[in-house]
Amino acid sequence: MVKEQQRATQGFVATLTQVRNHPSWVLLELTWRWLFGIPAIAIVYLQASKVFASVPWQATNIEALTVNQLLTDPMKASATIADFAAIVLPGLLHVASWLAPVMLVVWAIVSGIGRTIVLRRIDSTLQPRIGVMVALQLLRILPLAALFTAWFFGVQALGRWTIVNPIASGGEPIIMAYVGGVIFLTLSLFVVSALIGWIFSLAPLLSAIHRSSVGASITQAIRTGGLRSGLIEINLVLGIVKIALLILAVVFSACPLPFQTELTDQFLFYWNCGVTVWYFIASDYFHVARLAGYLQLIRPQSTQISE
Repeated sequence: MVKEQQRATQGFVATLTQVRNHPSWVLLELTWRWLFGIPAIAIVYLQASKVFASVPWQATNIEALTVNQLLTDPMKASATIADFAAIVLPGLLHVASWLAPVMLVVWAIVSGIGRTIVLRRIDSTLQPRIGVMVALQLLRILPLAALFTAWFFGVQALGRWTIVNPIASGGEPIIMAYVGGVIFLTLSLFVVSALIGWIFSLAPLLSAIHRSSVGASITQAIRTGGLRSGLIEINLVLGIVKIALLILAVVFSACPLPFQTELTDQFLFYWNCGVTVWYFIASDYFHVARLAGYLQLIRPQSTQISE
């Protein structure tokens, strides 16, 4: 057990260095993700703009809402946000009902092709089948969607129990219970994601190694035996890293705020765009590191990742 833990942790540190020394791996990952992401963002922006243009959302005075108001008068700010959501949400949900499935299918196709290219670049002996890769990428979306749905309805339930119901009965909202419940729910689902997410990350690699079908790849991933703890460990650590990257991105975005009276809105916009690009580059770097780390764990006796 101790040996396995050392291989998963210490070996993964070496993997991070190896990925850093092969920037083409990360560049390929960035390329296929951004080939999908940039057009997807543009399409979502256009569709959302049409929805906003068709409803009188300005009447809610949401544009006048400030961070200071959120902190000093959260009830009034929440009412403003609720009014805004009531106006724009029906139109956005209507668009999402047809746009989201289309985006998911296109994402699966692009990611299946892109992941195939990246794997071939990392290890030229792999022989992934694009059709199987696309199907596995599509299956990977399902548990993520289920977890997000559980989080969404869980947050709604917490809001009813701690805020809506107490106010309706003439009491005070229990804000701290709501915040604590959201944090607990989020962390719990994060742990669940780490415990099951590695299966859907590992299956495409096993498919490329053994040229197995979709069902066989999932079955092989579940039956990894003694490697399971190391795979879960890497997945959990990288999940924590992603949270750390998000926190750093928020901190970097807030850095110019003390000087906002001296800076223009245009500068702040470009600054936040730069921080967003940095986050995506760092996130993609660790995605590639996960692939390389998993390959080194499941193929200890084979030729090491090609230089």
